[in-house]
Amino acid sequence: MMKPLNEYIDHTYLHAAASPDDIIQLCREAQEYDFYAICVNSSYVYLAKRELKDSEVKIASTVGFPLGACSTKAKVTEARQAIKDGADEIDMVLNVGFLKSGLHKSVKEDIEAVKKAIGKKVLKVILETCYLTDEEKKIACLIADKAGADYVKTSTGFGSGGATQDDVKLMRSSIGNAVKVKASGGIGSRVEALEYIELGVDRIGTSRGIHLIKGASE
Repeated sequence: MMKPLNEYIDHTYLHAAASPDDIIQLCREAQEYDFYAICVNSSYVYLAKRELKDSEVKIASTVGFPLGACSTKAKVTEARQAIKDGADEIDMVLNVGFLKSGLHKSVKEDIEAVKKAIGKKVLKVILETCYLTDEEKKIACLIADKAGADYVKTSTGFGSGGATQDDVKLMRSSIGNAVKVKASGGIGSRVEALEYIELGVDRIGTSRGIHLIKGASE
């Protein structure tokens, strides 16, 4: 049975120029519309935790964002600090260059290290599907599954393309039932969001959450 749309949304603000006031506004909107979570860069987790201290809204922090090309040690350090600052979930970017070069063991170890660092906290692995072939997307899903990820996620929203329904179908068919799918990047209308949920998406990452709830499109 489908839940209300607001319960699928990670209300997101990841702009390079994001200010403390922007994050405070994001938190207030998330509480007003009862979104499942907010998603922010790791430097703002502490502020989000303060703003959401009396709320059930979860906090997701990005790690290795948006390129995924930093060292595993850097990702682990960032993830640990984010959890310490109050994050409930980590959205880490997969090392796309390693994946495309066939360095599958290194990709798996990268994910495993972050998952080990955050323990029982939720880990979402961003594949950045716009840069991958269909075969690479399947491999990425399998690696994330074996590495202990809780979610695979389509996109950062900063690549050359965002979520597509074809990618979600492929991702859903490439992972076990224990791993969930988050669609993110370019979802602009309520109808589109509901279509993704019908395809098996468990979370939607968007900066347009209020528009989706109100049925608007951009």
